[in-house]
Amino acid sequence: MLDLLDSLLALLAESGDGRPYAVATIVGATGSVPRALGTSMLVSPDGALTGSLSSGCIEGAVVEAAFEAIASGESSRRHFGYPDSDALAVGLTCGGSLEVLVQPVSAGERTPAGPMLTAGALAALAGRSPMAAAALIRRIDAGGGGVVVVSEPQNVQPESIITGLTAMLGEGVAVQTAAAQLIPLLRAGWNGQLRLTTDSADCCGEPPTLFVESRLSAPRFLVFGANDFGAALLPAAQLLGYHVTLCDARPAFSGQPRFDRADEVVTSWPDRYLRTEAAAGRVDGRSVICVLTHDPKFDIPLLTAALDLDVAYLGAMGSRRSHAQRTEALLDAGVPPARLDRLHSPIGLDLGAVTPAEVAVSITAEILATRAGKRSASPLRHGAGPIHGAGRVDDGPLPAAFVHATAHH
Repeated sequence: MLDLLDSLLALLAESGDGRPYAVATIVGATGSVPRALGTSMLVSPDGALTGSLSSGCIEGAVVEAAFEAIASGESSRRHFGYPDSDALAVGLTCGGSLEVLVQPVSAGERTPAGPMLTAGALAALAGRSPMAAAALIRRIDAGGGGVVVVSEPQNVQPESIITGLTAMLGEGVAVQTAAAQLIPLLRAGWNGQLRLTTDSADCCGEPPTLFVESRLSAPRFLVFGANDFGAALLPAAQLLGYHVTLCDARPAFSGQPRFDRADEVVTSWPDRYLRTEAAAGRVDGRSVICVLTHDPKFDIPLLTAALDLDVAYLGAMGSRRSHAQRTEALLDAGVPPARLDRLHSPIGLDLGAVTPAEVAVSITAEILATRAGKRSASPLRHGAGPIHGAGRVDDGPLPAAFVHATAHH
């Protein structure tokens, strides 16, 4: 829902008849599914759609549920799976299953609890960049509603969460315990359901359940080398949701208009810039570094600095001969041999890429494979099992009550 929040608030502001919209959000997924947890679709009272949940498989049924929510003011959860027993049933042809929360949203002021969201309750996140950190916590079980908005999930404090949860959960739920479970999930950028323990009987046969959507600020993608390959890599990296910086020491190169599409262009000696950013805490375990300068006087000091950092991906362009020479130079510079295993060089997957655009695809493909923990990549037709997973669980253990988890990279 976070990605469509500005669209939703704009539509509510433009609506003149006061009727609510409905937002449908994927809150649970198993097996092979087309979209991730947190994906949402907006439905107007007249049936106009913004966004998609399944590229058409279940949209018709979701729209009908949205009309019911708009008419009744009540939320509902719908389950969609593979229609193996009834060819005319509404289901996912990819074979997985989805749980969809359909919730009415009005243009009214903030209400602390209830099945209907309001624009006032969501206003704290209005106008923020889609790459900025943000979080929404909604209660989705049959026993209650409400929403807690968090503008800086990576820095959230227990007191602010407890204040919001108290109104949402009411009596019988260990609010302090719920806050303690939520905070690490928010700071890690997780999406998923959190089922809470309670001292009282479950309502409608289920415990209080929260759906958590947490988005951290966009990870860094550092491209060193203002050349044709760097220019092609900029939009490819942005398409994957990175904040992209281009760095080159040569003003005549970095100042070219074709690099203006980067989020940031820096003219500086590469290794100095990287060390400065790392010392300031602006390079972390989600960051990507691509060294495309293909010049030893830049490459060796830069890679020596980069190999000291804990980053998600480090790659360097060059031929196999260049890589061998580079490896020898890095060892001479004192880089431990074991650390060189982290360097992806020559950079990219073997896709037969030649042009700068093709090389950009090769590089981003290797980054995706590395993020997913794949040591090799092969055609999907040669594999088995689900094509689309419900999400990666690669950032450490989750509370036992946290289910259907997806981590943002």
